[in-house]
Amino acid sequence: MNVHDLPTLNAALNGIAAVLLVTAFVLIRQGRREAHKRVMLAAFSTSVLFLISYLTYHAQVGSVPYQRTGPIRTVYFTILLTHTVLAAAVPILAVVTLRRGLNGAFVRHKAIARWTLPIWLYVSVTGVVVYLMLYRF
Repeated sequence: MNVHDLPTLNAALNGIAAVLLVTAFVLIRQGRREAHKRVMLAAFSTSVLFLISYLTYHAQVGSVPYQRTGPIRTVYFTILLTHTVLAAAVPILAVVTLRRGLNGAFVRHKAIARWTLPIWLYVSVTGVVVYLMLYRF
């Protein structure tokens, strides 16, 4: 695999994480705790793989400038800004939420998961959008 293939891998990992997060949400709403746990561990693992790949790519390639001009440039940077700010919070939120769930502190787990899920899902989806806007459009 070439380093220039990593953005596509990163987008795929973000997309998979988003699907897993939605699946885990549905499972917990159905009361299927064990299945929810397994899917959330898969989502966390997928996001860890994404982070490793992302850091590897940017350590070797650096920053990639956005080439388009006009209103789409403003849209791109608005999405990128919100994505980046929230992405900085996801590792902390995910670890705390996961730890509380694994330790059986379900009331505290649920309290933070209400924040973690939408933020993590937004970051995963906008990660795919940023990839598409930067590399495919």
